[in-house]
Amino acid sequence: MISEVAVRQDGAVSVVEILRGPHNFLDRALLGELANAFERADADPDVRAILLCAGGKNFCAGADFNAGQTPGEALDAAPFYEQALRLFRCEKPVIAAVQGAAVGAGLGLALVADFRVATPGTRFSANFNRLGIHPGFGLTITLPRAIGVQRTARLFYTGESLDGTEAHALGLADVVTSADNLRQAALELASEIARSAPLAVTSTRRTLRAGLADAVGAAMQVEAAAQKSQFATMDFREGVAAAKERRLPTFVGS
Repeated sequence: MISEVAVRQDGAVSVVEILRGPHNFLDRALLGELANAFERADADPDVRAILLCAGGKNFCAGADFNAGQTPGEALDAAPFYEQALRLFRCEKPVIAAVQGAAVGAGLGLALVADFRVATPGTRFSANFNRLGIHPGFGLTITLPRAIGVQRTARLFYTGESLDGTEAHALGLADVVTSADNLRQAALELASEIARSAPLAVTSTRRTLRAGLADAVGAAMQVEAAAQKSQFATMDFREGVAAAKERRLPTFVGS
């Protein structure tokens, strides 16, 4: 099987790139590849930071829960989130270079990172409720941690998008730069972090993120259970159809 994750070393930075363009939809297998790359970086003493990036138009336009499903099998996000949780257990700092859309699970993936570098045209969206399902990927923990509960609730309930400039104003994006400079700006931030004492950085990160992975894991169990029941609803079918047809959904509450 051809890998859809490329890894290269740039100084003390491990550059981990998703190669499923143009939209880089996530499934369990791809998340497993990413987690393997993160764990190898964690185990490598020559790596002091990780740069997470993606080729193509969008950083990640969401999840493909159908991948690997047999016909007629009920959708279940739990195996998907088991792989996602491995990313949160990474010990080294992660910087995400986010271009285009970071939507749904793509937003969740961006929030695995300690820092996000975006462009004015980057689009962040937690569109789950507009698809008829509960938010997932641990976003019920990570998004309010980044921007606060009140703003998170609005993004969840409405499904509205934030561009890179709006995200920066809220603290969701740490750096906003031009599309041409995105990867370089993210690498510069990762390299700057890598210049600090590695034991001090990882211990400080451990303190700042104490309990985060466990909290995300617990939240993912709740999220997956809610999603599993909602995948079978008429509202989910309508939400997906409306998204494909680029129209507003008409939900009936069942």
